[in-house]
Amino acid sequence: MAEGEIPHLGEFGFAGDDAVVPFTVEALDSRGRAVQLGPMLDSILARHAYPPAVAALLAEMIVLTVLLGASLKFDGKFIAQAQTDGPVDLLVVDLSTPSSVRAYARFDAERLAAAEAAGQAAPAELLGTGILALTVDQGEHMQRYQGIVELNGTGLEAVAESYFRQSEQIPTTVRLAVATLRRREAGGGFRQGWRAGGLIAQFLPEAPERMRQPDLPGGDAPEGADLGAGLPVDDAWAEVKSLVGTVHPSELTDPEVGVERLLFRLFHERGVRVFEATPMLDDCSCSREKIKGVLSSFTAEEIAESVEDGRIDVTCEFCGQHYSFAPEEFAED
Repeated sequence: MAEGEIPHLGEFGFAGDDAVVPFTVEALDSRGRAVQLGPMLDSILARHAYPPAVAALLAEMIVLTVLLGASLKFDGKFIAQAQTDGPVDLLVVDLSTPSSVRAYARFDAERLAAAEAAGQAAPAELLGTGILALTVDQGEHMQRYQGIVELNGTGLEAVAESYFRQSEQIPTTVRLAVATLRRREAGGGFRQGWRAGGLIAQFLPEAPERMRQPDLPGGDAPEGADLGAGLPVDDAWAEVKSLVGTVHPSELTDPEVGVERLLFRLFHERGVRVFEATPMLDDCSCSREKIKGVLSSFTAEEIAESVEDGRIDVTCEFCGQHYSFAPEEFAED
């Protein structure tokens, strides 16, 4: 279908890479989002030349952030930040709605090398213990909302599920995957590129018997109990988790599978609906004006301490953009 063309009955447009696809499985009272990231992710990671293990971990964090942040319906930011005692002690990803993504990782090169030499470079091991903070920022005139969940040596999938179970009281299942793929260059030859994919599904029932499931807030029935008057056991959420659990990591990253095809594979027997996708862009929000505004809040002493070789130089940790200022620009009137 040509770009911009509206699909007619019986036709279907695929979202492709770098677009979050919402979906719902009404028969199972479940909804979620799925995504495959390609060029956008590759651009972010290539800019920093991270070691592969660090790049893979940050890629997982980017996927998780866009899956969660794409649900916001207002202008603002969704920020995911992990602070840990592991070799990778800081991960920051923020999504400025609806589509602008930037990301950054900080790591200790010596500790990373030691972890890899010891065979302890799995994502959960690189993170170690600490916290994952999820922040919703609706702008300067609105109060921020922040949820915090403990990082305790488990991966980001388990941490996200724990967050929704404890803080939002919504049964949630999450799958994340990262891979590298050889891409053909325009001028010939190949290069290795990053890909990642993810899926989040949540159980949001309205029927009374489904509201009494034991993993929902207020659920009062033991697992496996008959929740309807003489009706069969309703295992809708167990079915969703079981189906999502069958997803192989390669399916989440394979461009030949695609999000819509994967969702059909999982839920076609129950009926799955997909909705308009939200594109994701490698788009840092930094600017000379914003950096100058931050520096303008410094005291005269702090400005003086920031001067090197007659200039104040600032490099954005997210995108690597360099900004240079003359100290006179911040002289007090």
